[in-house]
Amino acid sequence: MSTTNTVIADCNSSSSSKVRVATVWLSGCAGCHMSFLDQDERIVDLAKRIQVVYSPLVDVKEFPEDVEVTLIEGSVANEEQLEVLKDVRAKSRVLISLGDCAVTGNVTALRNSWENSDKEVLERAYKSSEDLQAAVPNMVPKLLIRAKPLHEVVKVDFYIPGCPPSADLINYVLTELLAGKTPNMEGKAKYG
Repeated sequence: MSTTNTVIADCNSSSSSKVRVATVWLSGCAGCHMSFLDQDERIVDLAKRIQVVYSPLVDVKEFPEDVEVTLIEGSVANEEQLEVLKDVRAKSRVLISLGDCAVTGNVTALRNSWENSDKEVLERAYKSSEDLQAAVPNMVPKLLIRAKPLHEVVKVDFYIPGCPPSADLINYVLTELLAGKTPNMEGKAKYG
């Protein structure tokens, strides 16, 4: 059995009655989380099988230990997100890149075309006010030189592309994992 199948089997044979699932929002637009919610009545069926233990949709402040499946939206654009991603990876059995920003960098990575994008982005965003620009180091986490897709920082187990991915595709991947199967993405996913 491959490592991924072992991880899926571990999720399927969890000692608790529900699989512990988390969602994380890095540098993205929340469209992927909206698609997650757009599963409509299927989300009720999922709720019978999963426990959402961390998400911007619930009021939990710290990422918990022993999360079985984590879906992450957005690219890694600043030092705070870099640390969050490493912590999440360490505490998650299965990590899923959710949406084109997490998979490729997409819109957030457009700033990578500037040579010093970490400095130029801040200058363009806050140039109009010297007081605000002086306060930026205390208000905004330090930007990385390049915005990065998740797989450039940590091991990713599955990818769900799309901008945003459809609710059908998100539901397919989750229900396959919950059934102990590896999702077959051939012909099901598209970018953009």
